[in-house]
Amino acid sequence: MSESDSPTRPLTRSRAPVGSAVRSRVLKVMGPTLFLAAFVAGWHLLSANLSPSKKAIVPGPASVFRVGFWNSSNCKVDDAGKVICEYVRGDILHALLQTTKEAAVGLLIASIIGVAIAVLMSQARWVERSVFPWAVALQTIPILALVPFIQIRYGYDFKSRVIVCVVIAVFPILTNTLFGLQSADDGHHDLFTLHGGGRLRRLWKLQFPGAMPAIFTGLRISAGLSVVGAIVGEYFFRRGDPGLGHLIENYRRMQSKFDMPSMFATVIYTCLLGVAVFAIFSVLGTLSTRRWYEPAGTTRD
Repeated sequence: MSESDSPTRPLTRSRAPVGSAVRSRVLKVMGPTLFLAAFVAGWHLLSANLSPSKKAIVPGPASVFRVGFWNSSNCKVDDAGKVICEYVRGDILHALLQTTKEAAVGLLIASIIGVAIAVLMSQARWVERSVFPWAVALQTIPILALVPFIQIRYGYDFKSRVIVCVVIAVFPILTNTLFGLQSADDGHHDLFTLHGGGRLRRLWKLQFPGAMPAIFTGLRISAGLSVVGAIVGEYFFRRGDPGLGHLIENYRRMQSKFDMPSMFATVIYTCLLGVAVFAIFSVLGTLSTRRWYEPAGTTRD
């Protein structure tokens, strides 16, 4: 090997990961974008080829966008002559904030309950054998069967909606946290025993750090389920401020008035809310576990 060749090799190795990272980011963005474009195109073709009566039930993406995301009827001119438009309709925005609040409170309570019960089950086998079957049973009971009991105790407003969120969202957090806490290596447990580590120290220093990826996996799943729980709760408990579920039901009942674009727009906002909370917990999970785990695709120097 000549001396002139030696400086070029590190440069070649350093450029390869950069190009690979850029290509990976481009593909990560292009994949969902192309899928979204194909979905919208297929939706447009389906709606365009329907009869007028059926087209009122399945409106095209353009009409849904005009109604829910760019409603020209909500534009007005201020005193300075400037045109101001509501990009999001006021009723949908208010309902979106209400549903977000219900899902956030429900997810918070479900997280506290799920993690606490999982910790108890990880520390005592008899607690796991006693509680886990009932947790599975609660997960399999149709929420419709619980509605009468919830409304008798808590009424028809915000509290009942939050309880539905908790019932739907708690199980993934509980099971993933329990799995993570029980997955610590036996050799590490022996090391703590050798150094006289107590149960609390073992839980805090060994089991919780090892369980963080599993915990955030459960949180990501439950974050989406909490939005579903909020929508379901709004469907059954209709008193108080209306949420997205309330609007969806109202627009569904107004089919004779051809307000299906508003219903489709509300469904899209619901999907965007679910994607947003999933993405938030994905980022939080990456930031929280970076201390103990390297991101995939990285190597140590």
